[in-house]
This record gives sequence, C-alpha cells and structure tokens, in this order.
Amino acid sequence: MNPSNPWFRLFFLLLGPLLGQAQPASPLHPTYCNPLNLDYGYTPFPEFSTAGRHRATADPVITLFQGKYYLFSTNQRGYWWSDDLASWHFLERSFLKPENKVLDDLCAPAVVALHDTLLVIGSSHNPNFALWMSTNPRANQWQKAVENFPVAAWDPDLFLDTDGKLYLYWGSSNEYPLYGQQLSRKTFQPIGQPQAMFKLDDTRFGWQRFGEYLDNTFLGPFMEGAWMTKYQGKYYLQYGAPGTEFSGYADGVQVSDHPLGPWTPQPHNPFSYKPGGFIRGAGHGNTFQDKWGNWWHTSTMVINVKNNFERRLGLWPAGFDAQGTLYTNTAWGDYPHYLPTGPSDHQQSQFTGWMLLNYGRPVQASSTLGGHVPNLAVDESIKTYWSAASASPGEYFQTDLGSVCTVRAVQLNYADQDVNPKFLGRQPGLYHQYRLYHSLDGKKWQLLVDKSRNKTDVPHDYLALKTPLRTRYLKLENVHMPTGKFALSGLRVFGLGSGARPAAVKDFVVLRTATDKRSAWLRWAPVDGAYAYNIYTGLAPDKLYSCIMVHEANEYYFKGMDKDLPYYFTIEAINENGVSSRTAVSKAE
Repeated sequence: MNPSNPWFRLFFLLLGPLLGQAQPASPLHPTYCNPLNLDYGYTPFPEFSTAGRHRATADPVITLFQGKYYLFSTNQRGYWWSDDLASWHFLERSFLKPENKVLDDLCAPAVVALHDTLLVIGSSHNPNFALWMSTNPRANQWQKAVENFPVAAWDPDLFLDTDGKLYLYWGSSNEYPLYGQQLSRKTFQPIGQPQAMFKLDDTRFGWQRFGEYLDNTFLGPFMEGAWMTKYQGKYYLQYGAPGTEFSGYADGVQVSDHPLGPWTPQPHNPFSYKPGGFIRGAGHGNTFQDKWGNWWHTSTMVINVKNNFERRLGLWPAGFDAQGTLYTNTAWGDYPHYLPTGPSDHQQSQFTGWMLLNYGRPVQASSTLGGHVPNLAVDESIKTYWSAASASPGEYFQTDLGSVCTVRAVQLNYADQDVNPKFLGRQPGLYHQYRLYHSLDGKKWQLLVDKSRNKTDVPHDYLALKTPLRTRYLKLENVHMPTGKFALSGLRVFGLGSGARPAAVKDFVVLRTATDKRSAWLRWAPVDGAYAYNIYTGLAPDKLYSCIMVHEANEYYFKGMDKDLPYYFTIEAINENGVSSRTAVSKAE
C-alpha cells in the first residue's frame, strides 16, 4: 500500500484502534511535540528566582485573526504569530503604560477579535490599565482603545457573542467565584453590576482538590483563567483548577443557555487533563478553531522546579462530540502529533504512532555537574535534568537506543542550570547551537543535524526527520548555550523499534470505596517489556476522553472523579515497538 494514498490513511483511521496502533507516520503532514518550542522569556521577578533564574510563561490564548495565529501569554513583553501552529515568530511589545509600576506585563491576557480589530488586555487589581487594539498585529501596530479600563479584573476573558454583545469574565481565587459582566461595544464601559458565575466544589469533584496528590491538606483549591466558547447555542464557561504548580492542573467547564448563567457542570470534567507523562498539567488556557474549523485547546504545563510558577505551554486537539460534550484529546500529549492540513476528526487520535525509543536506555556524557547525572535526561520527567560541568563547546550527551531502530524525530529539552543572574524577563540575542550525530555501532559517527550556525532560541527544539533513519546511537554535541551550563531535561528520540509490541495488560482491577467515591485504586499485572501504560477513563465505554500515562508502575491512585457518577476504565501497555490492545472496559460504580 502507498502511504500517500488517502485510502491508506482512511484504512488506518478506521482500523488503527482495533490494531492497537495510532495513525501511520506520513510525510504529508507536518508534526509538532509538546511542550511548544517557543523562545520563552525568563521570569521578570527576582523573588521567583531564589532557586535559579529560569524561563517561565503560562495562561496562553491562541486566536486566529486575519489568517494568522496569534499567541499571547503571561509576562513575555510581546506575543507570537504563526502561519501553521508549528513555527512561531516573536514580536516585542510592552502593554504597560509608564505609570503602571508593576512587572506583570500582560499577565493572563484576554484577547478577542471584534471584526477587523484585535483587543488585548492583561490582569490588573486596579482599573487603570489600558485596553489595547490593533487592526494589524502582524506589523506590531497598537493603540489604546481605552486609556483606563474601568474593571479591575484578574485573569480576564473578553467574549463577543453572536448577537454582537460583548462580555467580560474574570477571577483568580480560592475563596471567590468567577464573575461575569456585559460591556458596551462602543465605550467598553460596564453595563450593570458584576454577577457571580460559580465556585469550585472539591467535596464533589475530586480533581478540584488542592495538592500534588489531590490531598487538600494545605489550602482550598484555586479557580482561575476564565474562557468562554459558544457552540450550537450553548455557552461553555471554562476555568482552571486546583493550582498551577500541580500535575493535576486542569481545565473544567460549566454550560448554560445564557452568557451569564445559570450554569450546570458538564458531566465530563475536567475536559482538559494531563496528570502523567514527560511534562504534566493542562490547565488555564483557551479553546479556539483553526483555519479549517478544527477545535484546539492550549493550556499551561507544569515544571515547578526552580519556582512554583516555572511553566510551559501545550497544544492539543479538542472538540465537541455529538451530544455537545467539550473534550480535549491529551492522550500521547507530549509525543509527536500531526498538525492540520484540512478538516480533521479530533475524536480520532492525531498521534503519529512514533514511540519513545530511549526511555531509561544507557547514556554517556562528557561531564556531570553534581547530582545532575546523565540518566536524568532519559527518565521521562521534565522536573529532573542532566547538566554538564560547563557550557563549553564539545560537551556532549549520548544515548543508546538498545538496538537498531527507525528514528523519525528528536526533541531536545534544555534545562536552566546556573543561568546568568542578569537574565530577568525577555532578553534579545539568545540562541542555541549544536550538532546531532548518529551511529550504528557507537564508534563511527555521521552528522545528522547541524545547527552550529543557528541564531534562534530553541529551548524545546523539535526535529522531525524528512526521511526515516535506521540507527542505534545518537550524540548531541554542544556548540553554544544562550546562558548557563549545557543541560538537558530530556533528549527524547521517537520512531519505531525492531521488536514486538507488548502483550495486553492482564488482571486490571479498579476499586472505588464507598468512603470517598472521588477516588479509586487501579492495579494490574506488569507486562514484560512495557515501559509505560495509558489509562483511559470517562463516563461511558465510548467516551473515555481522559488519559493518564504511567511509567514503570502497576498501580495508580486516581482521585479525579465526580463522586455522584460512575466511571469506566481501560488500559494499554506501551514500549518502543508499539502499543498493546486495550483491556475490556471496567466500570466503577
């Protein structure tokens, strides 16, 4: 069969799940890999840098405007634009007035298109921030629509209804609800009084409990990051919870027939959820449509090493099912995915089928700094990293795939180690330079990628190879770091191994106690040769919209359930050669 034949792709779309495989790799479709490879700025706050200077952003909004995608996020002193959701180009711009004596520049921004005009405003506790507008954001041309916006709104969202009415939503608190209010289209002044929308209820919804393990022992959960989407006459008010520093950071949604409520929680919640894998978290973002009308969701991903607010951005396929349920497909959420070239069915996986080839495999390095040992660059955790003793040219990191494999892509995730103290906020002139080699025997090396003259800042560089490569060893050689030591949180190699897929999981058991039905204990027999497992869960056997990737374990405590609803579960095993068939669906009453 010819992979370029559309009937070939349709065959795999229909039968791929039955075969235990995702869509076939195809050179016809561009790909990307989370976290997004953006030139993230460094935190502008000195008090956030006690454990070391580091990159950080969060709270993204992507908007399609005049045929371009625009990405705004927290404290970057500018924004990005893109033609294709893959290559992003930064435009420097401060959205602060001189009298705004704060470091927060466009924190948790609100963005909305009013026909030929794009409006932008950041968070403020004071009603003296400007509302900005542009008819040509690609040229970085902005002026003030309102000198002093009259509403003090933290984590704001601007929503234009189909009837032409404009609304503002906001809120960021573990005490107060989200609020909503209509605005004048002409003056942007508030109409009437703010109305309370809804609050969290962690006594019912397990995923809303505060804490890394949803243990709720320190603070009440935070609700933040309002975002409104209208679909088929219904209003979907989205929000992030329970805390931006946790793996379970997620987006929930409530639904109404009216833009200011009353609201009813969607049964499938959270609708954007990624508590497992290399980089975790999928909260506080936005839902948008691409050029072909496909739905996407972008949100905040968690690092939380140098500081609680050390974060990155992620992008996932999303949509509404036949019953109007909003979902985000975060399965394989930090593996290579296809980008759109036309209309897509996002209930079908956009995962390329390229497996991780070097998890836990043997590694070598030119040097090591303290406890940042080489194995930490292949342990599938962005929270840990290897660091060389210096940033000198010639420092290298080498990974062994264990056997000759077919390599399709490589992702380089740099870590911030000993960043120069002057690096606060966004800095010009930063770039990474390196050479990537490969070898069949670890002795004779061939140059695979040469970025020794690169002048771009690529902290999460993603390299999709034009043609598949049969090789066993890869070596990354440093040429230049923008600042700090040569350090990697993950050198991740994707493709397909030469062996067999793992066998199906056996003895999969789900136990849900009557004492706390927000939680369940999942256990299964380990599968030989499997390095990870995907647990799928949802509210019906054909609506398993949430996925949790678990590495090297045969149990998982799932604490994210609505105590009043039954849940369904299935599991599959993963290795470098592919994916097993899934188990029969188990029901937990």
